[in-house]
Amino acid sequence: MTAASPSPAADGPRPRLADRLDGLLFFPVTAYAADGALDLDAFRAHVRAGVDAGAGAVFPCCGTGEFSALAPDEYAACVAVAVDEAAGRVPVLAGTGYGTALAAEFARLAHTAGADGLLALPPYLVRPDQSGLLRHYTALAAATPLPVMVYQRDNAVFAPDTVAALATTPGILGLKDGLGDLDLLQRIISAVRTEAPGRPFCYVNGLPTAELTAPAYRGLGVRLYSSAVFAFAPEIACAFHRALAAGDDATVTALLDGFYRPLVELRDQGRGYAVSLVKAGVGLRGGPSVGGVRPPLSDPAPAHVAQLARLLDRGLALAAAAPGSGA
Repeated sequence: MTAASPSPAADGPRPRLADRLDGLLFFPVTAYAADGALDLDAFRAHVRAGVDAGAGAVFPCCGTGEFSALAPDEYAACVAVAVDEAAGRVPVLAGTGYGTALAAEFARLAHTAGADGLLALPPYLVRPDQSGLLRHYTALAAATPLPVMVYQRDNAVFAPDTVAALATTPGILGLKDGLGDLDLLQRIISAVRTEAPGRPFCYVNGLPTAELTAPAYRGLGVRLYSSAVFAFAPEIACAFHRALAAGDDATVTALLDGFYRPLVELRDQGRGYAVSLVKAGVGLRGGPSVGGVRPPLSDPAPAHVAQLARLLDRGLALAAAAPGSGA
C-alpha cells in the first residue's frame, strides 16, 4: 500500500483536502510516560512509524488519541509533532470538541500547529436538536480557516436534511459516521446528492473497528474508513485494505473471520476498550512505550491483553499469507 499523494511542489496549486484523503486513515494513540506525563518522543516515533507504514492521513488527538484527556498545551504539542512527522506527505486532521467556544479554541491551536483540517467530535454532554447541531458546526466552521469533518455518533446524530445543509456550509468537508445505521446513512447520502448536487462531500466509515463493516459501507459508495488496527498492526490493516480494494474476497473473509470478528468480540468485553485495547496492542508490538490510558479510562485486564496477543499472532500470519504481502 502506498500513502496518499505527496505534497505538491512549492510553486504548484495545493489540492483540496478532500482530494488528498486516500488510503487508510491513521488515528495515533497519545503516548504517556510512566508518571502519566505526555511523552512527545514516544508519540513522535509512533506517528513516524504509521506514516512510514503507508497511512493515508494522520488524525492526532481524536477519540483514540484521548482528546478529552489532554490539556490545551499538550494538544497543541501533539498536533505540532504530527504535522512535523507527516512533513506534507499526508494530511493531518486534528480532533476538536466540547462546546462551540472551546471547539473553536482547539481549532485555533490546531491551525497554529499547522494542521490541514479538523475532525469535530460531538458536543460535550448535551443532546441538541437538529437546529442546535447545525448552529454548532456552522459556527465552528466559521471560526477557523481549516476544513471541518463532522463526526456522527453518540449525541450528534443527524437528519438527512441537516447534513445536506452542512454540505452547503463553507468549510464543512464531510461526515465521519460512527453510528452504523446504514439506512440513515443511505438517506443522508441521497439527500446531499439531491440538495447539494455537484458539491464535493467526503464520507468516512468511522465505526470503532471499521474493517468489520467496510464491505457494507462500500455498497453505499463509502470507501474511506478509519483503522484503529493500523495503529498497532499496520501489516494486518494494509493486507485487508489491499484485499478489499482488489476484490480479493478470500483474503477479506479470512481476515474478518480469523482476526477482525474476534477482535470486536474482545473489544466489547470492556468499557473504553476501543481506546485502551488499541494502546495495549501498540505496547505488544515492542516499539517505544506509549504507556497506559488516562482516567477515566482503564487499561485492559491482563487476560484480555494475553488474548489480544494471540489474536495478533493469528492476524499477522493471515496477513503474511495474503497476496501482495511480500512474504
